[in-house]
This record gives sequence, structure tokens and C-alpha cells, in this order.
Amino acid sequence: MAEQSASSMPQDLFGQAAPEAGPSVSAGVERSSGRSAPAQPLADRLRPKKLEDVVGQDHLLGADGSLRGMLERGSLSSLILWGGPGVGKTTIARLLAQAGGFRFMQLSAVFSGVADLKKTFEQARHIAEGGRSTLLFVDEIHRFNRAQQDGFLPVVEDGTVVLVGATTENPSFALNSALLSRCQVVVLNRLDDAAMEALLCRAEAEMQSDLPATKEARATLRAMADGDGRYLLNMAEQLFSLKKPDVPFDAQGLSKLLARRAVLYDRDREEHYNLISALHKSMRGSDPDAALYWFARMLEGGEDPRYIARRLTRFAAEDVGMADPHALPLAIAAWETFERLGSPEGELALAQLVVHLATAAKSNAVYKAYKAVRRAARATGSLMPPAHILNAPTRLMKDIGYGKGYEYDHDTEEGFSGQNYFPDGMKREIFYRPTGKGYEREVRHRLETWASLRERRQS
Repeated sequence: MAEQSASSMPQDLFGQAAPEAGPSVSAGVERSSGRSAPAQPLADRLRPKKLEDVVGQDHLLGADGSLRGMLERGSLSSLILWGGPGVGKTTIARLLAQAGGFRFMQLSAVFSGVADLKKTFEQARHIAEGGRSTLLFVDEIHRFNRAQQDGFLPVVEDGTVVLVGATTENPSFALNSALLSRCQVVVLNRLDDAAMEALLCRAEAEMQSDLPATKEARATLRAMADGDGRYLLNMAEQLFSLKKPDVPFDAQGLSKLLARRAVLYDRDREEHYNLISALHKSMRGSDPDAALYWFARMLEGGEDPRYIARRLTRFAAEDVGMADPHALPLAIAAWETFERLGSPEGELALAQLVVHLATAAKSNAVYKAYKAVRRAARATGSLMPPAHILNAPTRLMKDIGYGKGYEYDHDTEEGFSGQNYFPDGMKREIFYRPTGKGYEREVRHRLETWASLRERRQS
């Protein structure tokens, strides 16, 4: 919030009075050239003027909200606001400064460098000498490199600024641990349907007109915005700008008229890992419908189907395992089908695989056995196999006992000799413990039978 002495002057990037700039221009005011300034966008006109007007973030700004509590205690700490586009990060930062009596300064990590940071910090120190604190809002803070992020540490520690950073990326991955330790991470919710409807009602009040859309089309409009309030208001503004139709737009007409917001998905960032985790856990939970949904979400977001095929193959080995031994060859077959057919036809084979894996009997017994036996292999070092199971291709090897006493299992009555195959000096361990699910029921029965025979032969 600018100081009174500069309130009538245009502001630079930092919210300071710009030096000797021309007269400020607001919407609808004539420029010196005689041309009108562009109309202020609807989303900007509806930007909340107080914290109570912010929608969808009651967990932060409601009566029991964490940010509300900080303001009431007069102890606003440095914050990282983490949330998707159009959920109110910039607005909340401005309103926190206003409610807390801070001088508001703003930087964008996209357009700012080290020189801008130094200039901002100097201005903040000058303001502090006058007895006023500064709230520094940094948009897209994750775009600063590690050295630039470290530059905030001294001014945050000594109270020169209260830092409020905004990011759409997971702070755990995008920000330095040193900076994170000095800030409180605040998660902003994606705007839900009720919050989006509230925005549409405000838009109608501002425009003094009903939105030219049926109830179903109105719901479609909210869905098209995908939780982004700014995008919703921009689409509503397009509808208001049209000549009012004789009948309101239906859902189909609305979809043809307006572009749907692109699905939020970064193939190398957090959303990528969130969705593959959702797919994996849905299949593990034997829910084919949810698994298909997350599979489709990844494809719609532009994910490489080969990556999905690779993860499905891993799932077949790790989570289905011996409960359904056909799962792994089916995974390879589906992957190969995609390679041969390409997209989009080959994606159907992957969808079939998703359903098979989700509905298959599941066992991670082999996965657990593999991890356990790797630990045992590291612990036992270089123990030799017992001599009776060693080949003896030379006379010397036969003379020193290689192969002596070996029983050929096929020659025994049960096709099972029951001999010991672990190294001498290593106690026999059970690593693989099959479940009673699917094909592993049969495997478990066989192992129990062989264990009984082994015990009889060794007694």
C-alpha cells in the first residue's frame, strides 16, 4: 500500500513513486494523444478490497484461519503462498499488507535480477528507518535461483521485510531449505464450485446483467475454468461482451464458443508425480474406474504413453507379482502394442492393461523377498555354494569334492530331493512368503508340501 505522499503518482515495479513520470492513467481517462486507455479487465475490477471478500480460502482467512490469527496477534511472519493459478495469491498478499499496516512492495522473479533485489532491500531499510515495516511480495519466487533465494535470508532474519512469496510449484522442490526454514508455507485451495459460483454472481452484479447461459451451461463454465478464478472471470467477460442472444447459451454452445482452460500438468514437476502416484495407488487399491481416470488425466496433460507403460510394467512386477503371473507378460504386450500402433490407437492397449492390473489379484511377496535377500547377500559376503551343487568339469575338482553327494531331483520319487542349497555356514532362511491370493495359493501349497518333505528327509 503506497504512502500518502506518493498516492497520486504512478508507481514503479516496487510500489514506489516513479520519478518524473507523466500523469497517471486510469480506465476510461483520455491520454494526451486523445485515445482512450484500455478498459480495466473484469477480473481486476472484482479484485477483493478486503480479506473478507476473498473466496475459497476460509481455512486461512475465516474466523479460525491461520492468517487471520496472525493479523489479530500482530505477528505476521514471512510466508510462502503455494497454490495454482487464479486462487488469490497476489490479492491475499496485498490485503495482508493493507490489514497489517505494511508498506507493500512487489517483485516478479520472472523480470527481476540481483540489482532489483538490492534496490528493493535498500528501499525497505529506508522505510524501516521511518518506523514502518515492509511486506515484500515476490511472485513466481521459485524462478529465482538458489543464490538469489539466499539473498533474502539476511533481510528476512533482521526483519527488514516480511517476505510473502507466491509459487505454483511444490516449495519442497523449488525453494532452498534455508529459505523454507524462515518462512511458513501456506497452501491455498483450488477454488471449489461454490467459490466459482460466488465469483460469477459478483460478475453479474458488477455488469448489472445476468450471464447469458443456462444453469447447465453455467456449470460447464465453472468446470472449464478448472479452479482458476481469474480464468473464469475472463470467460465470463467474453460472454458479457457479446450481443445478448435471444436464448441463453446451452452447455454445448458455450463449449464451442469458449476455449477450455489447459489441463495443469508439468511432465517434469510435481503434478507429474502426483498423478502417477494416484494411478499407481488406484490400481493397488483395485479400483479400475479411478485408475482409468488418472490414466486419462495423464494422457490429456500430454504425458508420454511410454512413461505410463513403463510404470505399469513395474506395477505388474511389484504389486501384482506371483498372484497373477500373466500380468507381467501382458504389460510387455500392451507396451509393445502401443509401440506398433502408436497414438491414439495404441493407448487402448494401455487402458486394457490398467483395468487388468487394477482387477488382478495382488501380492508384493516377491518384491519383499527381493529386498530381504539383497540385504542377506550384502551381509553374508562371499560365502561359497555348498560343494555338492558345484559342477566338477575337471578331475581335480572332483577329487576335492565338487559335486559329491548331489542328488538329481528328477530321479527321486516325488521329484524333490530336499537337499540344502544355501552356503555352508549360513542358516536356511525363508525370504519368499506367498500370500493366499490368486495363483500364489497354489504356490504356497507347493512350498508347504516341499517344506514337509525336506523336514522328513533331513530328520
